[in-house]
Amino acid sequence: MAPSHVLRCCQRGLAWIPVIFIALVVCWSYYAYVVELFNYNTTLFLTVIYLVVFHLSFVMFVWSYWKTIFTRPVNPSKEFCLPKAEKEQYEKEERPETQQEILKRAASSLPLYTRTGAGAIRYCDRCQVIKPDRCHHCSACDMCVLKMDHHCPWVNNCVGFSNYKFFILFLAYSLVYCLFIAATVLQYFIKFWTSELPDSHAKFHVLFLFFVAAMFCISILSLFTYHLWLVGKNRSTIEAFRAPVFRNGPDKNGFSLGFTKNIVQVFGDQKKYWPLPIFTSQGDGLIFPTRLVTTDPEQPTVVLPPNSFSDEVQQPSPPSESQNRLLCDNLQANDHLEIVTVKSGKP
Repeated sequence: MAPSHVLRCCQRGLAWIPVIFIALVVCWSYYAYVVELFNYNTTLFLTVIYLVVFHLSFVMFVWSYWKTIFTRPVNPSKEFCLPKAEKEQYEKEERPETQQEILKRAASSLPLYTRTGAGAIRYCDRCQVIKPDRCHHCSACDMCVLKMDHHCPWVNNCVGFSNYKFFILFLAYSLVYCLFIAATVLQYFIKFWTSELPDSHAKFHVLFLFFVAAMFCISILSLFTYHLWLVGKNRSTIEAFRAPVFRNGPDKNGFSLGFTKNIVQVFGDQKKYWPLPIFTSQGDGLIFPTRLVTTDPEQPTVVLPPNSFSDEVQQPSPPSESQNRLLCDNLQANDHLEIVTVKSGKP
């Protein structure tokens, strides 16, 4: 029987086959469009316009595809690892109830809002870390990935917090690339079927170029539309199929801050960088603003400095929808804003 590390190496090598396939198709499409197709085009002005737009979409497509592939997923930081004493105690303990007590003590100072379906602390036995909100373990990458969306075989990488913007741009520019090729090749494709093209090997490149571009365009369009919907809802693919569970129960819109703020969270607040595959997403992937609808009783009480409020503090009421949507701005823009958990019967 082959050693396990040999099997892992073979598995990693085979995982690059879809990426190599895409790379070969893209290289062939470049050759077919730039070299073969324009043997039929006699208008210099139209040829220059086509080539400029083609190369612009080609560069942006390859750039975003490269960034999606080679941007490493981000792991949880060391603060989410169990301390040595608690880790040894957790491993020795066999009762799940006692293990949860250990995890609760370790997670008491961590910014966690989500739980398992049974209401337990989300802990990865494989990576031996307490999972931050929206973090999941990828079996293909064998690691916990912050804000994991899915593992994509076409990029041989996990799509998550570090490269989700690049993945969206990859879908967008690949769609533009395929649409442009299909639109400009259509006239030669029609001439092929009406026997108006000169009889040469180039016309077969035209035939397959249109079919391949149209096929990829249809498949990418559905995937791109779906992920745009996810961005607008501030959900990952995992959260779309299984709603995140908070302490008060599952809430599929728990991380939604409103359409505009949801887009800004992925693409950043500077619109000039939105079309570029450079990292501009907000946050660190560990903490995400939530659409809180009730006061969280397990969050630690923050002691305010003297004279921060009036002498009379009243029991806070649940925030309204508009207040919920402003929660993200309140957490980031005001360094002095603090949330006080007021026990009933005490001012």
